[in-house]
Amino acid sequence: MQCHLFHLMPYPHLPPDFDDMKKYPTSWVIFSNKHYDPVKGVEIYNRYLDELEWAEELGFDGVCVNEHHQNAYGTMPAPNIMAAALTRRTKRVKILVLGNGLPLRDHPLRVAEEIAMLDVMSGGRIVSGFVRGVGVEYFSMGVNPTYSRERFAEAHDLIIKSWTEPGPFDFEGKHYRVRYVNVWPRPLQKPHPPIWIPSFGSRDTGVWCAHPSRKYAFLSTYLPDKTVKGLFDACFETARQHNYELSPYQLGRLMPIYVAETDEQARREGNQHIAWLFHRGLRYIPEMLFPPGYLSPSAALFMAKSYHEVDWTKLSVDEMSEAGYCVVGSVETVKRRLANSMKEMGWGILMPLLQIGDMPADRTRKNMKLFATEVMPYLRAEFDNLHPMMAKSA
Repeated sequence: MQCHLFHLMPYPHLPPDFDDMKKYPTSWVIFSNKHYDPVKGVEIYNRYLDELEWAEELGFDGVCVNEHHQNAYGTMPAPNIMAAALTRRTKRVKILVLGNGLPLRDHPLRVAEEIAMLDVMSGGRIVSGFVRGVGVEYFSMGVNPTYSRERFAEAHDLIIKSWTEPGPFDFEGKHYRVRYVNVWPRPLQKPHPPIWIPSFGSRDTGVWCAHPSRKYAFLSTYLPDKTVKGLFDACFETARQHNYELSPYQLGRLMPIYVAETDEQARREGNQHIAWLFHRGLRYIPEMLFPPGYLSPSAALFMAKSYHEVDWTKLSVDEMSEAGYCVVGSVETVKRRLANSMKEMGWGILMPLLQIGDMPADRTRKNMKLFATEVMPYLRAEFDNLHPMMAKSA
């Protein structure tokens, strides 16, 4: 299997009365930046980069950065900048940009150029994630969500073409028109850096990723086991319809994980930080999360039927852990839970979120080390037993 450390770079210093939901209904878009202290930001940015760099020493396969705007949940509005910092301080690990919000950008050729630069700078260690962006971010960036899907599709096509066809050539689309497409530098990896697609519950996205013309990795984020299984089953069915076998490396899960010496200690140490993540960092205003036009009709229908399953505002951390939103427990509990999920659902990419919410540095490093030394080797051995050919090709 592949194990890539995920990081959000949250801003943990929220007001003491932030649990007053009438005063602070969300940590996104309308939560005033007067609450951000850039002096503290200097410290936490450097701390977070240190954690990502340490992941290479601990044996992780890669490190993940991501894009979000105007919130305390994740302070990486420009993930390619973080990836650039990591290219010079790491030598082996993959650097996963999960991902660039294509419809939120003024022009996709900037993404094509920056990812190509990073791929060359890193010696071919970049994985390029493409995302549409969370619905609330269309308010942040002033972009019409009605055009989200078509802007994403058109931007994707332009980027892939710019990486794989010699220029200059012209591109005429509905949203992007370029007389001379001629990206310098070209990416080092051929035909282009691997493309992975994180998603929050979209069956349509999974089916799109599994199409044989793409075979992109489809990554499930913050979802319970029941919902994830349905999404992954749709990917397997798409592959069967096109007469090929879906690789475990086409399916992945992003999961907050806290591991300690015992189950009770893990809950005592970890639950408070996972509560911060879900109940503070991921506190949305529902009508801003799904603005009109953002979801396709089929996705809107799926969300209407399944929203009660993913509404973590009504769940305790113990309930979320039991359902599979996260994993909290002893080494043995975490190993068993993750291995069972991997076997039952057929996925091979794990992105553990080990720095969670307002978790302090010492506890984060304890969590990272225990996971890397006790859990990760076990999962790799289990995966080797399940998929020996896949393990050899990793």
